[in-house]
Amino acid sequence: MAAFKYTALDAAGKEHGGLLEADSARAARAQLRERGLLPLELDSVAAPRQGSSLLARGLPRAELVMFTQQLATLLDAGLPLERALAAITEQSEHPRTRAVLAQVRSDILEGKSLAQALAGAPAVFNSLYRSLVQGGEQSGHLGQVMAKLAHYLDQRQHTQQKVALAMAYPAVVTVVALLVVGGLMAYVVPQVVSVFAQSKQTLPLLTRMLVASSHFLRDWGVVLLLLIVAAAAAIWRMLQVPALRRAWHGQLLRLPVIGRLLQALNTARMASTLSILVGSGVPLLTALDTARGIVSLIPMQDAIADTAAKVREGMALSRALGSTRQFPPVLIHLIGSGEASGRLADMLDRAAVQQQQEVERKLATFTTLMEPLLILVMGGLVLLIVMAIMMPIIDMNQMVR
Repeated sequence: MAAFKYTALDAAGKEHGGLLEADSARAARAQLRERGLLPLELDSVAAPRQGSSLLARGLPRAELVMFTQQLATLLDAGLPLERALAAITEQSEHPRTRAVLAQVRSDILEGKSLAQALAGAPAVFNSLYRSLVQGGEQSGHLGQVMAKLAHYLDQRQHTQQKVALAMAYPAVVTVVALLVVGGLMAYVVPQVVSVFAQSKQTLPLLTRMLVASSHFLRDWGVVLLLLIVAAAAAIWRMLQVPALRRAWHGQLLRLPVIGRLLQALNTARMASTLSILVGSGVPLLTALDTARGIVSLIPMQDAIADTAAKVREGMALSRALGSTRQFPPVLIHLIGSGEASGRLADMLDRAAVQQQQEVERKLATFTTLMEPLLILVMGGLVLLIVMAIMMPIIDMNQMVR
């Protein structure tokens, strides 16, 4: 059966809207007339099968978070899964969201589990999402698991926004500084220095260097910009090679501030993922394999793979993670305490919160260091330009005296 979104009028002329299922559009109109409704609009919202363009693309993060929160709320209220999905599909204003949810609901009506239905749209629901749903269905606490998942997705989106905002300030300041210096060098400096050229005096070394740089930018600025773009594209292509990308990620982890920030960010992701999966009854090895896909740095991915191999051989999780030397000691100690007390999921959750706080502290440190550094660099460049312009003026005044 297909799903149809309708708009209809009742006998009093009041407009109604909603979602219904029928074998065809004609059958859907017949259902509406049986209810005493006059159909105005009737549109199919059934999603195409897997492989279509709608299912091949992911949903916006905000849409996914909202859907997960709504589904958790409706399931906790005791609404059946099929009716909950129908209600969310009807309320959604995003066309792709309606299409995906209609397909999921259609698969469930065919007898599939929710995890199996979500597997039909892997670009929308990743392996972590599907693993958590499967664990919730097996444990009989799907509503609680969806609530945890919604909180996790919301926290991850919040963290990504903080990182983006922290990086946006130095990026904007850098671009503005380059534009200001480029404008001074390309247009202001040549006009000012041309006055000194008419006096036929020997210009100071700093002024001559400034004039040469200005001429170079005016003559070769476009070529230089194209070379920078080409170099950036070449570097990006090189980083697609696994060995080079692994070496690059290793260098990033060794940087003083950025390395600790990236380590804390990826550790928080891993700990949150393991906490939710283990707490939902997912086997530890499966949880580690899923967490490996959440981590973005290759050395840490390799460390998780090595940890899974050692856990499979019987080693404790804390010892296996500690032997890789890729994760903070506080995470290892909290996991060890969780294994000893039988509260591994709770300790992993505490470790995730602690690492999240560490990320926020590192972001604050990064922005605090970058603001004065960028101001000093920009001020130094402007000072050099001003000195290069003022030095010939001072020499001319001394010659007049």
